Amino acid sequence: DDNDFFDAWEQTRGVVSVNLAKAKEITKRRLRAEREPLLAAQDVAFQRALETGADTTAIVAEKSRLRDVPALADGCTTLDELRALKAAA
Repeated sequence: DDNDFFDAWEQTRGVVSVNLAKAKEITKRRLRAEREPLLAAQDVAFQRALETGADTTAIVAEKSRLRDVPALADGCTTLDELRALKAAA
C-alpha cells in the first residue's frame, strides 16, 4: 500500500516503516509536478485578461492557491492525508 512512498521506507530491527518527513517531501514534489501545468494555464489566462482589460482577481487568487499547495503536506499527520492532497481544486 505504501509503494507511492517507497523512497521513504526505512528499516529498523527488521521492521519496515515509512518515514513521515520523507513522505511529506515526496508529496511536495508530486504536488509541484501536478501544479506546473495548472500554473502555466493560469499564466495564459492572466495574459489574456490583461490584453482584454478583464478582471484578474480570480486568476491571481488561483495562482496563489496553487503556489501554496505543497505547503499543505506540512500539516498532514498520516499517509492517507498525504495521498489525498491534489493540486487541482
